Amino acid sequence: MTLTHGRFISYEYDRMVVLFSMLDGNKEIPCAVSTSAMDEMEGAVRAKASQREAQFMRLRERIEACANGKYHATEFEGTPPGIVLRSIDFGKLR
Repeated sequence: MTLTHGRFISYEYDRMVVLFSMLDGNKEIPCAVSTSAMDEMEGAVRAKASQREAQFMRLRERIEACANGKYHATEFEGTPPGIVLRSIDFGKLR
């Protein structure tokens, strides 16, 4: 089953990640993408904190496709288990 859109949760400055979720039916899957990965995808110099949600929305399709791939490969991290995306994960899609 392919994951579907969840929700944007927040930009977490301390960890330099954007938190979001995806859905597997009714089950919400916690996800995070590093801000450095998003900046690399856009070829941007570091985006400002106030720009992170808009940046995520521009890149959402690509980010969620990558999260879906890690989900189906059962590459979970943390407690509770979730999907964490880094720059290296997007290099596989190029």
